[in-house]
Amino acid sequence: MSDIAKHQRLILIYDGECPVCKRYSTMLRIREDVGNLELINARESDAARSEAEQAGYDLDQGMILKVNEQIYWGADALHVLALMSTNSGIFNRLQASIFRSKRASTLLYPLLRFGRTCLLWALRKQKINS
Repeated sequence: MSDIAKHQRLILIYDGECPVCKRYSTMLRIREDVGNLELINARESDAARSEAEQAGYDLDQGMILKVNEQIYWGADALHVLALMSTNSGIFNRLQASIFRSKRASTLLYPLLRFGRTCLLWALRKQKINS
């Protein structure tokens, strides 16, 4: 995490129609020395979707974490969030212990994305870019 300085502008762009994504985003706690995390529901922000698209990122394939101007997408976003998270609460300790490993993030993220796709299908929700 050496490339992440203290008190950065942190923005997480996630799928607000996915109950798991929404819960993850709201339960995540970032260490105070890193900065405050701003949450943006991609379904409610045309600007965020457009910016992601123009940068070549598919929000149906991964969430985006912006740290100032640096963009982390999908597994990389999950990994960096784990590095910045607190150890307060069972959820934060568990997700941090798993996803602090870049390898674990890379291996598990496709399964999480598949789970999201199945959940959206079961809930009869469209993908973000439909």
